[in-house]
Amino acid sequence: MSKPKALSPWLKELGANIRRKRMAQNVTQQQLAEMADLNIRNVQRIEAGESDVLLTTAVRISKALNCSLEKLIPRDMPAE
Repeated sequence: MSKPKALSPWLKELGANIRRKRMAQNVTQQQLAEMADLNIRNVQRIEAGESDVLLTTAVRISKALNCSLEKLIPRDMPAE
């Protein structure tokens, strides 16, 4: 499934927010993958902004990082 080009910067920012929060807690990608019941490759692709993220996946990540989803989601949604 390819992502619309308009989403690319948004997905990169989402991934960067997840990475920052994870690193601030001294959590490795492997640990986050285990805590959120994800494959490590999925975590890597999400953090790199290379993968569209299901809402359920974002919720699992936010719970694993003990933060609100609002803290991870970029504020500005790009226009299609």
